Amino acid sequence: MKISRLALLAAVVASLTACGAGTDSAGGASALRIMAPAAPGGGWDQTSRTAEQAIKSVDPARKVEVFNVPGAGGTIGLAQLAQEKGDAGTLMTMGLVMVGAVEQNKSAVTLAEVTPIARLTEEYEIVVVPAESPFQSLGDLVTAWKADPAKVSVAGGSAGGTDHILAGLMAKAAGIDPKQVNYIAHSGGGEALNALLGNKVSIGISGIGEFAEHVKSGKLRSLGISAPARIPTLDSPTIKEGGLDVELANWRGFVAAPGLDEAGVKSLTDLVTKMHDGQAWKDAVAKNGWIDSFQTGRPFADFLTAEQARVKGIIAEMGLVS
Repeated sequence: MKISRLALLAAVVASLTACGAGTDSAGGASALRIMAPAAPGGGWDQTSRTAEQAIKSVDPARKVEVFNVPGAGGTIGLAQLAQEKGDAGTLMTMGLVMVGAVEQNKSAVTLAEVTPIARLTEEYEIVVVPAESPFQSLGDLVTAWKADPAKVSVAGGSAGGTDHILAGLMAKAAGIDPKQVNYIAHSGGGEALNALLGNKVSIGISGIGEFAEHVKSGKLRSLGISAPARIPTLDSPTIKEGGLDVELANWRGFVAAPGLDEAGVKSLTDLVTKMHDGQAWKDAVAKNGWIDSFQTGRPFADFLTAEQARVKGIIAEMGLVS
């Protein structure tokens, strides 16, 4: 049977498209999508958009797009990523929050089903109140909290996430049953910020980078940070200085779709490493008060496995899971 030259050309193009769509000459994705599995305004969204600009700075020819898939502590986004088997053109920002949310939401899809790429940063948490709040110090908060835990509403990210864990640890250190914490979960830092600025909640908890500028502007007041010592970029006492023996660091990183071949994993890992080594990323880490905790390969995979066991124990103690 004769095949026309036009038909043959079309078949070749279709074959090349199917085999190499979205790939560059090195086998990596020429167009990269970064999923922020939360609403705009939160830590994952901030990290994703910072990474977008940092990647563009070291690889100007690459198209990079950030998109949001909010809900259930990132587990909706996780389930979506798990369906994109073999897709080397997508990264998902995740972290400690998602580890807890998988347990809290009894997610059918776990982090064991996706591909670890890199841990990026750690960040301490900050406890804030609106500027008009009667709580001038952490001691004021603890006094009111002990008197009536239900009256102290706490705005933060997803249930079972880092913000919720910190609230529980603080309550426990203050002699309050962590199960009595009146925690109001939000799908993104922007929503929690609006609740604070609208004086709809008593206190807010989030990563330092999400609230720092509002503290500096005077819209919010910091009662404490979860670091072991004060940090130079923000005028705030530590939670320990306020009388509660609590420290906690959040971390964030990237995972990719399941079923990637060795070349796909290497391509994404090399790209993220190049981003990490670039000046734009270094500048953003310093500006946001993040701690560089970069880790790839087997060390990150092992860290992720250990974190799942650790966080499951913490939230079980808080009564967040049975």
